[in-house]
Amino acid sequence: MEQLKIYWKNYISAYQGLSNATWLLALVMFINQSGSMVLPFLGVYMTTVLEFSLKNAGIVLSTFGVGSILGSFVGGWLTDKFGSFKIQAFSLFFSIPFYLILPLFDNFITLCISIFFLSFIKELFRPANSASVSYYAKPENLIRAFSLNRMALNLGYSIGPAIGGFLAAVSYHFLFYTNAFMSLVAGILFIWYFKNRKGHAPEKSHSIKAEAQIKVKSAYADRTFIIFSFFIAIYAFCFFQILNTLPLFYKDIARMTEKEIGLLMAFNGIVVFVLEMALVHFAEKKFSLSTNMIIGSLFCGAAFLILLPSAAVVLLYASIFLISISEILVMPFASTVAVNRSVTANRGSYMGLNGISFSIAFVTSPLIGTYIAETYGFTNLWLFNCLMIAICSIGFYIIMKKM
Repeated sequence: MEQLKIYWKNYISAYQGLSNATWLLALVMFINQSGSMVLPFLGVYMTTVLEFSLKNAGIVLSTFGVGSILGSFVGGWLTDKFGSFKIQAFSLFFSIPFYLILPLFDNFITLCISIFFLSFIKELFRPANSASVSYYAKPENLIRAFSLNRMALNLGYSIGPAIGGFLAAVSYHFLFYTNAFMSLVAGILFIWYFKNRKGHAPEKSHSIKAEAQIKVKSAYADRTFIIFSFFIAIYAFCFFQILNTLPLFYKDIARMTEKEIGLLMAFNGIVVFVLEMALVHFAEKKFSLSTNMIIGSLFCGAAFLILLPSAAVVLLYASIFLISISEILVMPFASTVAVNRSVTANRGSYMGLNGISFSIAFVTSPLIGTYIAETYGFTNLWLFNCLMIAICSIGFYIIMKKM
């Protein structure tokens, strides 16, 4: 009981000191993510409704990653050029028509094209949003601000798939229309609150130093950060299988229904919502950035390792729990590394490169994951993921010593 009291004390203290703007950014993220229920069911939709092969479904899912890579790169550049407000508003509103027309495309080529453009528009939001978090948060609360933003994302992600599972049981088209509606609500709220709102401007005493850093280094010329981003991409390759090969595994091997898959996916968001703020608050005080990221990546490896014996429901939930802990210990600290390596004027490019690392995984994870699963089976895919996590953990240990 005493330990529970200490936990909730840490949980509450983790929220203290965060600005109203940080909370509103989190609310916008929550609403937008609550509607993002298409991607977890997209692979199942293509293999069951459209009767695509695993290979073709993987290719379509990988086009989402290609659009994400380009969107992250362009989004970072546009954020530095035009500011985070305009780019986030553009992304929220212009993704709406793509959601509405997506059900009209039911063949391989047109679906690839439409998914590419949807992901490109959506991914413009990521670097701009991350730059906004760093702009509106107080410097001493930066990690917790990123964690709050991610907690809102995961709370939305817990609600989205749960509702999505029930909608998909009736018609997959409802998923697309609900996504469009939630993007509209998030966009209206964002413009209402953040139009003309000022954040924390950089201190003048740092301006000369910042300009000097910009002249000698940019995100794409920072070799150390590029290597770090490479290992982030390896981690993300394994983690993002929660959005592509794992739902296919649940459907084809574990024989779960759409409702059961939705509830299982929702469990991820619930775990992150309940544990993230307190766990991050504890971890940032007790351990270094590198220690947290190494431990977090190893949890991801363990999540696939326990799937080797069987597809029993208890193991599926245990796997999702381990992936959730991994996510808590890696994601916010990865964003913090990007912020710490940047200055205000080039932060969009650093957050963009950070986003590209994850977007690369959106390409490789479904493409390679579905190929291995279809050719060699899911067991060999889980073993391959464990190997990738081992490489990534060693990489984090080596490169973050130099950072």
